[in-house]
Amino acid sequence: MRYITLPVTAFAQNCSLIWCEATRECAFVDPGGDAETLKAAVKQHQLTPTGIFLTHAHLDHVGATRALADHYQIPVSGPHEADKFWLDALPIQAQRFGLPHCEAFIPDQWLKEGDTLTVGEESLQVLHTPGHTPGHIVLLQPQSELLWVGDVLFNGSIGRTDFPGGNHQQLMDSIKNKLWPLGDNITVVPGHGPNTTLGQERRYNPYVR
Repeated sequence: MRYITLPVTAFAQNCSLIWCEATRECAFVDPGGDAETLKAAVKQHQLTPTGIFLTHAHLDHVGATRALADHYQIPVSGPHEADKFWLDALPIQAQRFGLPHCEAFIPDQWLKEGDTLTVGEESLQVLHTPGHTPGHIVLLQPQSELLWVGDVLFNGSIGRTDFPGGNHQQLMDSIKNKLWPLGDNITVVPGHGPNTTLGQERRYNPYVR
């Protein structure tokens, strides 16, 4: 699986454009905004979008979802249904953070632990990782040893838990019980900031080591 990371919005949220080299089919992971930038990347790499995958429902991760879904006529998968209240509150989120208006929406598919998503001939495994939000999920591509973690884990830090529905103990449990068993060599693609590995964070992250 190939991917590029495209920081979007004033929050520099990492939207990933992931694709299957064999079919050139692609999906957006957490398209938080700047839809025209994301469309330009699709055109540049000569890809065909087939889906949108959301790790959680905070505005900076979903803000361009509706525009891209409507433009390409593609389905939206995720997050877990426990984040529905965040999607319902998208207009309020946009107003609060001074971002462009964003309509509430419901994904075509809520995701749960054990689900599988496909992009061309590639597949990703879904793990439910509550804590930052109650419906947060992460996406694992085991063959490429890639893990899209949204706002669960960062290079040297962890996700905030002071938003509505956040729970610090749940976040710690998600990291230790869901992420660490995947192995040290897994590359972590976080929702903000540079990539890291699970081994790096297990050894040196001051919040979880």
